[in-house]
Amino acid sequence: MNKTQISLIALAAASFGAPAFAQTDPSQPARDADGNPIVVTASRSAGAVEAADVPASLTVLSAEDLAERQTRFVSDVLRDVPGLAVSQTGGRGGLTQVRIRGSESNHVLVLVDGIEVSDPYQGEFDFNTLIADDGARIEVLRGQQSSLYGSDAIGGVIHYITATGREAPGISIRAEGGSFGTAAGNARIAGAGETVDYAVTGTLYRTDGQPTARGGVRDVGVTSAAGSAKLSWTPSDNLRLTAVGRYSFTDALTNNSDGDFTSPTFGYTVDSPGVRTRIDGAYGLVRGDLSLLDGRWTHALTGQVADTVRQGLSPAGVDYGNKGRRWKGSYETGLRLGDDNVGHRLTGAVDYEHEAYRTTTPSPFAFQGRRTTENWGFVGQYELTVGDALSAGASVRHDANDRFADTTTWRAQAGYRLPFGLRVRGAYGAGVKNPGYFELFGYSDGRYIGNPNLRPERSEGWEAGVDQEVGTRATIGATYFDNRLKDEIFTTFPAPDFVATPANRTTRSKQHGVEAFVSARPVDQLKIDLAYTYLDAEENGVEEIRRPRHIGSVNVTAFSADKRLSGTFTARYNGRQLDSAFIDPSFVPVTVELEEFVMVNLALDYRLTDAVSLFGRVENLVGERNEEVFSFVGTGRGAYGGVRARF
Repeated sequence: MNKTQISLIALAAASFGAPAFAQTDPSQPARDADGNPIVVTASRSAGAVEAADVPASLTVLSAEDLAERQTRFVSDVLRDVPGLAVSQTGGRGGLTQVRIRGSESNHVLVLVDGIEVSDPYQGEFDFNTLIADDGARIEVLRGQQSSLYGSDAIGGVIHYITATGREAPGISIRAEGGSFGTAAGNARIAGAGETVDYAVTGTLYRTDGQPTARGGVRDVGVTSAAGSAKLSWTPSDNLRLTAVGRYSFTDALTNNSDGDFTSPTFGYTVDSPGVRTRIDGAYGLVRGDLSLLDGRWTHALTGQVADTVRQGLSPAGVDYGNKGRRWKGSYETGLRLGDDNVGHRLTGAVDYEHEAYRTTTPSPFAFQGRRTTENWGFVGQYELTVGDALSAGASVRHDANDRFADTTTWRAQAGYRLPFGLRVRGAYGAGVKNPGYFELFGYSDGRYIGNPNLRPERSEGWEAGVDQEVGTRATIGATYFDNRLKDEIFTTFPAPDFVATPANRTTRSKQHGVEAFVSARPVDQLKIDLAYTYLDAEENGVEEIRRPRHIGSVNVTAFSADKRLSGTFTARYNGRQLDSAFIDPSFVPVTVELEEFVMVNLALDYRLTDAVSLFGRVENLVGERNEEVFSFVGTGRGAYGGVRARF
């Protein structure tokens, strides 16, 4: 551990904490003292941000949503968010990518309890490694957010937040089993006193899986486990310390492509005995908050670390591997002025980030050393609220990087609520994404070589939306967005060897579309949530791969009069999409079309007593054949059931 790393952790551990709501604060509950939903991702401000007042495109998936849909992998429920497209290589355990508004998967910043969790080597987060904990919630912020968070937030931010001890106290246990040799469970102990809030959670999911190759017979399964602990101490009204730790482990069988040039299945996924991927992730955060002037002036100091180790194994041993680590420290200060009628918030932040990677691929041609990158980010933000009608803001960020050119990003947004429940909103912003280490220095024998001369990708875009409240029982909304991406990194195959290498485009890529949603509670016994996305994404004038033009979902939950019995019907539509197939011996990809499909799930839950519940679900009820990545077949029909107890 170097002196910079020691200083960051020591500085954060010595800081103070406050009960005021703060940006990405993992110790904050989902609602404020008045019961209004609040979010911690949409601002760097140290003041409370009500979800209904955020002028950006925001979706909150509550703990109840995840429980009613019996979500076991976070990527499943993200399919219900407008603007998001999910791609998974086969069934459980396959590489899982999420794209927002047609952006690349590495254009999405992913936070877990305030910790940036993307793999520095891959430059993105594999959602295959994120299993859902009971009581957790998710905030999804769409649109360019680099002015708040820097690189990686071109498409938006996904923040997964586990429950505090005050939100879900006591002991809870869940155990289930089902098709394909599946066994899963969750255990949690949590509580809160006057000054201490704690929660410790463990989650496991394992399955023997199904064949993922077309016509294959080899079952491809996964064992995935995660453990997390969250502790908050509030010794006084203006002082709070928070600590978070998380560890995740994934051991997934995988299949390779057929590499035999003479085979009729060359380039297709085939059964590959002995091939697997192991991923370890260790994450930590310490945070302190201090509030002064009766809570109007706040300070927050945070130190965090993310450590990812990935290995690809074959019958011959280690096939490839890499290690990535990120140290990050942040200081934020905010001043709140005005009153309940007209409020102003001024926020400043400084972020320091140190990323390092090392490849463990056993190849004499691959770079075996260690590479590092350091970045300083300076943020300024202003937010204005006028009663319940107007909310507006602007932010600007300057990043000084020791590997890439310095950059400045910005965003302006505003929303206005009319007296009859109609809210109009709009935003314009800029984003940036630095190349990842694999793009810069990666190597695969005879197939891929990195390009250390890559430039960061840059994006600008705008959105305009309307949300209409229908009484107190329903909200209907729609948003139009339009983005332009400059210097997009793409893969070239130069002759005569046709070895893949990345480069920056000289043309601009375009993404525009419409997001729509309906959230209705017509009666106390019925919940209805609908989402739809239309997307037109083009790279150099050609339709982008793995971005369906049409995506939609329906979730309907019905409760019995006494609320003991509930049932949730889920239907998720994934429209026709294109993909790249490496079925030509030159390894130059061929564009193929993947068929549309609808996945239907049905979940039931019955509360035997106040403490014990029985539950069951059927996934892919109609047995729909699904393929989101070329020649990787998704999971078929399966039934699962179990018991849940809370004490």
